[in-house]
Amino acid sequence: MLLAYDLWAFVSENHEELLDGLLNTLKVSGFAIAGALVIGAVLGAARAHRIPVVSQLTVVYVELIRNTPILVQIFMIFYALPQFGIVFDQFTVAWLSVMIWGGAFNSENFRAGFEAVPSRYREAGYALGFSRLATFVNVTLPIGGRIALPSSINTYISVLKNTSLMYVIGYAELTTTALNISNLTLQTTEALTVLAIVYLTLVWSLSALIRLLESRLALPEAR
Repeated sequence: MLLAYDLWAFVSENHEELLDGLLNTLKVSGFAIAGALVIGAVLGAARAHRIPVVSQLTVVYVELIRNTPILVQIFMIFYALPQFGIVFDQFTVAWLSVMIWGGAFNSENFRAGFEAVPSRYREAGYALGFSRLATFVNVTLPIGGRIALPSSINTYISVLKNTSLMYVIGYAELTTTALNISNLTLQTTEALTVLAIVYLTLVWSLSALIRLLESRLALPEAR
C-alpha cells in the first residue's frame, strides 16, 4: 500500500513532465517504426530479388548496423557527423538513429518473407501478363509482407524500447524525464517503477495491436 501511495504521489506531482516525456517517446517511436517499415520493405525486396548494387549496399548496411552497438550509432550521428558539417537536432537524432537500426533488422525480416513466397505464385503472375514490378506489388508484397509480420513485431518493439537510450544525448523522452525528476527529488525507486510500468504497458499494447493485425491479415491456410 505504501509503495502504491508513493507511486501515485510521484505521478501526481510530476504528471506534466512525465506526460511530455511519454508524448516525445511516442513521437520518436512513431517516426522510427514507420521509417523502419519502409526501409525494411524496400531493402528486403532489393535483397530478395538480388538487384545489382542496391543488394550489395544493403548487405553492407545491414552488417554494419547489426554488428555495432546502437549507442555507438547514436554517438556517431550526434557527435561525429557535426565534425563534417552535418548537424541534427535532438529529436531528429532520436528518431533517425532508431529508424536506421530498426530498418537494418527489418530488411532481413522482409527479405526472408519475400523469399518464402512460393515461386509458383510469381509464375502465375507472369502467366497473367504481369510485369516483374506488378508481380511484386500484387503477389510477392502482400504474401511476403504477411509472412514477415511476426518477426517484424520484435523489431518494432525493440525500436520502441531503444528510444529510452536517448538519455545519452539529453533528449527529453520518458526515460530522460524520469531520471531527471529522480535526480532532483531522490525518488529513484518511484521513478524506475513508473518507467517499468509505462514501458510494459506500451510494449503490451503495441504487441497486442500488431497481433490483431496479424490475425486479420493471416493467409487463408494459416487461419
